Amino acid sequence: MNALLDSSVLVAALASDELKHSECLARLLKGGNCIYSHALLETFSTLTGGKLGVRVTADFAVRMLSETILPRVTVIELSSLEIIQGLASAQSRGVRGGCVYDYMHLVAAKKANASVIHTLNMDDFIHLRRGDDPEVQLP
Repeated sequence: MNALLDSSVLVAALASDELKHSECLARLLKGGNCIYSHALLETFSTLTGGKLGVRVTADFAVRMLSETILPRVTVIELSSLEIIQGLASAQSRGVRGGCVYDYMHLVAAKKANASVIHTLNMDDFIHLRRGDDPEVQLP
C-alpha cells in the first residue's frame, strides 16, 4: 500500500512524548510511504517552536528529518502548474485560507497514487475528500 504521511504523523513518529508516537513510528518504519515536500517544513516548524513550543534545536530537527524521515519516504514535489491546477479545484471542495495547505497534501497524494493519507488530524482532511480520492486514516 502506498500511503502519504502528513506532518502530524512525522512529528509524532519523531517525538517520543507524543500520544500516538508508537503507532506513527511503526507506520513510518513499515515503508511504502510518501510525503508532500511541504511536510518537511511543517515538521521542522513544529519541532523547533511551532504551536507546541520549542522541542529541539534547528540543527537537531534537520538531523532527524535527514536521518530518520528522508531515508524512509518518497518525497512528492508539486510543480507550479500542479499547484495552480489544484487551486483551480479548491472552491469546489470548500478550500479557503489555511486549509489550502492540507489540500495540497491531498493533491500530492493523488499524484503519488497513494491509496491512503495517514494523519492525526482527521477532520482537516475528511471534508476535502471526493470520489476516488485517497482514504483518510489514523496511522
